[in-house]
Amino acid sequence: MYSPVKDGIERSAKSVRFTEVKPPDTFQHIVHSYWELRTEAALSEDFHYQVIPDACVNILFNQTNLDIAAITAAPASAMVLNLGKDFHYVGIQLFPGAWRGHPSELCRKLVDQPYTGTLPLVVTNRRLASLSFQQQAPILTTLAEHLKMSGLIGKNPITSKILSHVFEIHKVSDMAKLTGLSTRQLQRSLKETTGFTPHDFLKIIRLQYSFGGDFLNHFADQSHFIHSFRRATGHTPEKYKKRFGV
Repeated sequence: MYSPVKDGIERSAKSVRFTEVKPPDTFQHIVHSYWELRTEAALSEDFHYQVIPDACVNILFNQTNLDIAAITAAPASAMVLNLGKDFHYVGIQLFPGAWRGHPSELCRKLVDQPYTGTLPLVVTNRRLASLSFQQQAPILTTLAEHLKMSGLIGKNPITSKILSHVFEIHKVSDMAKLTGLSTRQLQRSLKETTGFTPHDFLKIIRLQYSFGGDFLNHFADQSHFIHSFRRATGHTPEKYKKRFGV
């Protein structure tokens, strides 16, 4: 099962906590996790959060300003967000391709404006307020169930098949053959459901699996791996591990 690595939190950020729990089994292949990112005490300096490409969509709630929420997606290369000195976010991480809503709903930058869409995100954010993360999980499940029944999230058979057989894929033509699509059909499908071309999607998945140490299954050699890793994260694997502990 595809399990994206957590985004970069520097080792020195002792007062920043990331917590992740699995959703109910009814969301298999749709929701990867519920998560919380927060400061346990105000920081002396602004915190810079390194977002690693994973092709996932997140439903994000800002618990320090209950009007702020969004459907977010990261680009194909790492992005650094300045979260300030005091923050509290809660979210639902969807598997790649599980978001079926309109692409215009997706935000690919720092979310700092009130949500003005039609989904019940602000209402949900207010329900989450003042609860522990453990108490928030059932509320996140209620929202996920609503989105599933509305057809806005669901299992994507194309991306699910790719993620389940990623070790058999060495190039885009392998991906097309695996899914039973032509290269053109695959291009259109992935662009519509993930926002990425097949090449970029494969690059992101390979990067994610490389954090598990099996990079030789996805890259021609160590040099190719280091070059691709640096392009995606801005760091060599060694420097990234030293800085972020991943």
